[in-house]
Formats: sequence, C-alpha cells, structure tokens
Amino acid sequence: MRIIIAILVALLLFLQYRLWVGEGSLAEVNNLKDEIATLQQELIGLRKRNHALQAEVEDLRSGQAAIEERARSELGMIKEGETFYQVITPSGTDSNER
Repeated sequence: MRIIIAILVALLLFLQYRLWVGEGSLAEVNNLKDEIATLQQELIGLRKRNHALQAEVEDLRSGQAAIEERARSELGMIKEGETFYQVITPSGTDSNER
C-alpha cells in the first residue's frame, strides 16, 4: 500500500512540476499569448501599409495624374512652358516669423 501511495505522490509532483515549471507551463502559455498579441498588432500595421502600397500601385497604373504628381514632388520635374520658382529663406531666420 505504501508503494502505491509513493507512486501516486511522485506522479502528482511530476504533473505539478509540468504545470508550473516545465514545457507547456502556465507561465509559458501566458508568454505565448503576449507574443501573439504583439504579433497581431504588428500584422495589423503591415496590412495597413500593404493596403496603402496597393492603392499607390493602382494609382500609378490607372492614370497619368499620379505619375505626374510623383515626378513633380520626387524628381522636381516641371511641364514645358512652366517656370519653376524656388524660395530660399536666409539661414538663421524662421519662415513662419513675420
């Protein structure tokens, strides 16, 4: 009878160890839940960025207006017959002060 009780106590201790400390423990489960939440937030941000990039690609494919806007803003291009004016403020002064 004592052997059976000793075996049951040993089994109980082993199961308790796995529950609190071992692989698949409650602490590990909580850490994995936190990691899942973090990764889901990152995924939401990446999906928003992906959607914005897809919209930009569609704009560039669909018409000249988007291409023209990009050329003007990023490459500094102007149309034929237009005059480009660049306003330079003296260094040390803020353009918002007046």
